[in-house]
Amino acid sequence: MTDKQTILTTVEAQGVRFIDLWFTDITGVVKSVTIPVAGLEDVLDNGSGFDGSAVEGFARVAESDMVLVPDLNTFALLPWSRDESTCSARLICSVHMVNGEPFIGDPRNVLKRAIRHAEELGFRYQIGSELEFFLFRASPNSSLWPLNPSDGGSYFDLTPPASRGVLRDMAASLADLGVPVDSLHHEIGAGQHEIDLDYADALTAADRVLTTRVALKEMASRGGFHCTFMPRPDARLPGSGMHTHQSLHALDNDENAFVDTNDTYGLSQIGKYFLAGQLAHARAMCAVLAPLVNSYKRLGTSFEAPVAVTWAHVNRRALIRVPHIIAGKEKHTRLELRCPDPSANPYLAAAVMLMAGLDGIRQRMALPEPQEEGLVTRGRTRGLEVLPGSLGDALDALGQDEVILSAMGPFISDRYIAAKQQEYEDYGRFVTQWELERYLNQY
Repeated sequence: MTDKQTILTTVEAQGVRFIDLWFTDITGVVKSVTIPVAGLEDVLDNGSGFDGSAVEGFARVAESDMVLVPDLNTFALLPWSRDESTCSARLICSVHMVNGEPFIGDPRNVLKRAIRHAEELGFRYQIGSELEFFLFRASPNSSLWPLNPSDGGSYFDLTPPASRGVLRDMAASLADLGVPVDSLHHEIGAGQHEIDLDYADALTAADRVLTTRVALKEMASRGGFHCTFMPRPDARLPGSGMHTHQSLHALDNDENAFVDTNDTYGLSQIGKYFLAGQLAHARAMCAVLAPLVNSYKRLGTSFEAPVAVTWAHVNRRALIRVPHIIAGKEKHTRLELRCPDPSANPYLAAAVMLMAGLDGIRQRMALPEPQEEGLVTRGRTRGLEVLPGSLGDALDALGQDEVILSAMGPFISDRYIAAKQQEYEDYGRFVTQWELERYLNQY
């Protein structure tokens, strides 16, 4: 735990001049208010007032006065500013109303509410995220077009020195920001990489995903590259996912509630209920976990991206995997959900994943048989329920799922669906290059 005095002492010792207060809108875009260090003590005591009326999905003008309340445990020096005259630090904030009540439209508060539901059942929710991303080179005129991957490597290849240095700078910066990195490696696509974050409680894990997206973009830019978490930036390249490992732990002794060494899959009844709940709400969750029009250029089409609402041990096209656990390491039993991508709002994503699983526990949902066969494509689902084929399909599923809507709350869910529906309709009206090349001369 970090306290006020520790922060003030660190700021003075390190010569910090500015503090960035981070939060997100409902779509997961990072917002920031910067304050001079002279105002830090007051903000630590009373928060920082701001106008929320212009933030996506926040509030009407009549209710616009809001307060950023910093989480002291998220204080960190921004490593890329240390050698500059304007050395800065950051604090991640929750949003409150001026009367002190948590703002119901703040995604971080939504996750806190979901965590309380888990605690009422005696559980703590833990997450470990695997973020995939691309590094592209900019042309001499600073344009990204045509896309030029940072390297021509593939799975686990040793990256060239230029991008290797940037990747190591990324990991070092995350360590400085208090984000432990488990591993970093090249993915299957040219210029594509994966960074795996250490396991943590859900709120810390979501904060770490937010921090990672900011830090990786910053370090890539400083190294002459562009980092993107877009799910599929090019049809010739594979998609980028954010496979998410999850488990529930008992509040009283921290024992993993998913473990049963006598089960064929090593999974307890609680774990099976949780898994069944996520399968039952999978289609609706996709609107939050795969939130872009572009997300559906990955799901069901890209290598190893899930298609059907299934689970398995080995099948990497399954929606949820139960990874094999080495004997003696059973405490690491977990469920790997494979539909999320790194464009998702990490707070809303964690909230809906948790509430879907808890619904399975409350309802004692029956778990269907696993599908351990080879890769399933969208054309070979053999009557299995499939994930949405578009953002529009996902939004339709979300609109009919009371559990996932309730997880987000009516304030956010109404605004989220409206914003995403507008995005989908805008895409539907756009004339693509593919259409021009296909039809312009033919008709």
